[in-house]
Amino acid sequence: MSIWWSLHLRREAASVPLARRLLLGTMETAGVDPDISFDLSVALTEACANAVEHGGSGAVPRCGSSGIGVPDGSVDGDGDGRDDPDGTGAYHVTAYLDGDRCRIEVSDSGPGFPAATVARRRPSLAEHGRGLHLIEELADHVRFRNRPGRGAVVSFDKMLKWRDDALLKVS
Repeated sequence: MSIWWSLHLRREAASVPLARRLLLGTMETAGVDPDISFDLSVALTEACANAVEHGGSGAVPRCGSSGIGVPDGSVDGDGDGRDDPDGTGAYHVTAYLDGDRCRIEVSDSGPGFPAATVARRRPSLAEHGRGLHLIEELADHVRFRNRPGRGAVVSFDKMLKWRDDALLKVS
């Protein structure tokens, strides 16, 4: 059995704990080991926080504000506004629990990762990028990529361990 969900979230600070709680609730219900769930929730929190901070054009709105004010109301770079009809700035989170692994993907509409980040040539103690380093430490496999003109994507996988009473335990 597998579970997947996808969220379209505003770039607001309040969206980060929402995504984290949904992931933790899903994993708790499925019966994933709490240590694995915690690692993935911290990695997701870091990825979402990066999308909120860096994932669009313009300043980051404060929690509860009405939005960023993207000039053309779009996040996909083509000016049609379809991906962001209210012009608030958004990012997407998708999580897959499939068999014995979980894959999470966070995508935004910002300028993308610097080339050094995508190539993984950054010092772990740099002023910026410590959250990305943390994601790498907590997940089994991490990929940072850019969608030219459309933003950045961070995806990460982790092998799951199950509680003895797990509903979805892999045999």
